[in-house]
Amino acid sequence: MRSRRHPLLATFLAALLVFAAGFGLAGAPPAAAATPIRIMPLGDSITGSPGCWRSLLWNQLQNAGYTDIDFVGTLNAQSCALTHDADNEGHGGFQATATADQNLLPGWLATTLPDIVVMHFGTNDVWSSIAPDAILAAYTKLVGQMRASNPAMKVLVAQLIPINPSSCAECAARTVAFNQRIPAWADGITTAQSPVTVVDQWTGFDTATDTYDGVHPNAAGDAKMAARWYPALSALLTPGSPGDPGDPGSGGCSASFRAVSVWQGGYQGEVTVTNTSSTAAISSWAVNLVLPSGSQLTQVWNGTLTGTKVRNAGWNGTVTAGASTTFGFLASTSAAGTPSVTATCSVS
Repeated sequence: MRSRRHPLLATFLAALLVFAAGFGLAGAPPAAAATPIRIMPLGDSITGSPGCWRSLLWNQLQNAGYTDIDFVGTLNAQSCALTHDADNEGHGGFQATATADQNLLPGWLATTLPDIVVMHFGTNDVWSSIAPDAILAAYTKLVGQMRASNPAMKVLVAQLIPINPSSCAECAARTVAFNQRIPAWADGITTAQSPVTVVDQWTGFDTATDTYDGVHPNAAGDAKMAARWYPALSALLTPGSPGDPGDPGSGGCSASFRAVSVWQGGYQGEVTVTNTSSTAAISSWAVNLVLPSGSQLTQVWNGTLTGTKVRNAGWNGTVTAGASTTFGFLASTSAAGTPSVTATCSVS
């Protein structure tokens, strides 16, 4: 016998289904999980064999609330003491020039799809006496391949740690000469969509105390490298909950000085510039330095000096909310002891 449904009941059931769908009660799909930021550590054995600065950096980021990240790479070395995401693209013995010439990077990029590349690459090129122009040309090609993979790629490029292997008396000077070329190269290739940021890994790094063979970092060297990568990398990330999200901020900055090393007649300083807002980025900054009597600035890197005021370089003016960047300097002095330098920051 054919059943008949009362029209009023049918109308009621249809309305109930519409109501349920509107409030997520009728099998609505769950919200999609946020996609982690994918970070590729790229380089040679200093990055990958075992490259334990990566483990320190990973844990520093996690402890600071930067948890929505994923280190990526086709290699995975788990020989460091700290548990960490060990994926990386640090190939022992590789040269930046050969990697570019052989078009190795596009395959790695296609496999891992990074959003950010953290690159310490070129030590083997310097060791092999490859000219800085050739290495920088390779850098340019590699960055082009990164942007072909992801037009919004963010790139952190290291000024290389010093090397002083027993078999290469000229390597230390070659590294200095190459590092001096990197900031201008980065300034010329950076874009708003795909910024290239220089990270000074050379300053304050001592091959006698921070490597085990004049080239590869020991535990102290790993700690120094991670500490240098952290402010630049964290500036590109959104932490889980740092600071007070209710503070609207308008973008301001603070500056702090530390003496990296002191010797008779001079010293090396480092200034950390921090965006004091929890929500607003700054696009440029300037730091006024008040030096002790008898001191005079002789050299500045990662910044532009006018008198005693240091303005950001072209690649490190943008600092996201709560993040930091650094610049360094050398100064002569007639005084003894640790210098006292006052640094005040303003958004320019």
